[in-house]
Amino acid sequence: MNQPTPAPGSLRDLAYEAIRERIVEGEWHPGRRIVERDVAAELGISRIPLREALRRLHDEGLVILVPRQGALVSPFTPADVSDLFDIREYLEELAARRTAERADESILSRLREPLRAAEDARARGDERGLALANATFHTEVVSASGNALLQSIMDPLATKLRWLFRLTSVRDPGRQCAEHAQLFEAIAVRDSEKAGTLARAHAAAGRELSMRMAEEWSDPRFNPITATRTRRRGPKP
Repeated sequence: MNQPTPAPGSLRDLAYEAIRERIVEGEWHPGRRIVERDVAAELGISRIPLREALRRLHDEGLVILVPRQGALVSPFTPADVSDLFDIREYLEELAARRTAERADESILSRLREPLRAAEDARARGDERGLALANATFHTEVVSASGNALLQSIMDPLATKLRWLFRLTSVRDPGRQCAEHAQLFEAIAVRDSEKAGTLARAHAAAGRELSMRMAEEWSDPRFNPITATRTRRRGPKP
């Protein structure tokens, strides 16, 4: 009996998820060329849903599309990191304040889950699990703020933050977990001022390390048009 052919939308989503995970998990490093022919063959799909997925990833800032040339993983330059931290520090402070103001047991329960997951991942030495749990904690704080506009602004940044957390996984995991625990405690007692201060300090703490690492992996001579004219795979991690 023949298996039903997947709908085009599901093929697009399959390609989107597969490529996004490879980028976010650091398997495909910034600047790597994405060869459509190879990726389509690997995923067992045509180039049409693949290109739709690439357009979506382009809209999220993970992929660069060069007309008539191809696609590559977006570089993560020091300027990109600085811009991301500028936005993150202000918005996460606001999110923490609002979440603390309305914290109840339901909200606290949602926040405890990624905290526990992060501790478990740290104990196992699971860098991927730790990065995901830490990103989830930040996402939950924003969601629990009850501010729909704030969430709509932060949602597109969530994937980039997870990507950045993964690229900078050398940051002290014990310190990250401790800072998240302190923020949770401030939210739990509904101390909005302290929660905001801790959230901003926590966001700022990773700026210097992330900037240094971005300087190491970024190439100031990088040209996306030149990069997509060859089968070059981009800089190695």
